[in-house]
Amino acid sequence: MADFEQIISRFSLEGKVCVITGAGRGIGAQCARLFAQAGATLLIAARTKADLENVANDIDSYGSSSQIVACDLSDLEKVSSLAQIAKDKFGRLDIVINNVGGTMPRAILDTSPRYLEEAFHFNVATAHALVRAATPIILQSSSGSIVNISSIMGRVSGRGYLAYGTAKAALAHYTKLAARDLAPKIRVNAIAVGSVATSALDIIMADETMKSSMEQATPLRRIGEPIEVALGALFLASDASSYITGKVLEIDGGLETPNLDLAIEDL
Repeated sequence: MADFEQIISRFSLEGKVCVITGAGRGIGAQCARLFAQAGATLLIAARTKADLENVANDIDSYGSSSQIVACDLSDLEKVSSLAQIAKDKFGRLDIVINNVGGTMPRAILDTSPRYLEEAFHFNVATAHALVRAATPIILQSSSGSIVNISSIMGRVSGRGYLAYGTAKAALAHYTKLAARDLAPKIRVNAIAVGSVATSALDIIMADETMKSSMEQATPLRRIGEPIEVALGALFLASDASSYITGKVLEIDGGLETPNLDLAIEDL
């Protein structure tokens, strides 16, 4: 029977190189900080250089190395390039966290086909671009792990979430399909995230009435914290989950329906 130290060692990322997109703030930044503490070397990418520099300073303080890439991650060529940049800088690549994504809610008649395409592009095509570029490099290290950040809205219904929910549902199923294609050497999993206290919720969190309503509509009666998602990502990225692939881990406070009513009226 494994002792406690052996169990804990399964969560170590020592010697691993990881690319995290959308790593300037929120869930991506928290993943970067936690992975650095677990021993990973990191390439972190986001649009805003100043945000990345703040995260990189924290990574350095944990004794890990990092490379920042400030770019528009909706550009498929730029997001694809991250894999090779990691290889050139650090000599290998083992882990990818596809965190970039998101789409603002809209009523169905305000959701143009172009808007739906853009949601799919930003949430799914960008993930695939990085997975496709990273796979040959990860295979040089013999094995690896990919984690896609999806959403509860990929499996529940609520007015106004058509574009976002459709894209996140596609990302969740993409995860299952990619896991079959890349097994047995690369594991692919996802996290379906509920409401988490990131900058995307700043306006809501500043309104005590709305914040309280969301909390009361959540079985655990609170909004999640980025570290709670990052811990799930660490589990899926590390050898602690070595027999898990093609799965979607739900970190959502127990939600089975949206906890934010957009008050969109009947047509």
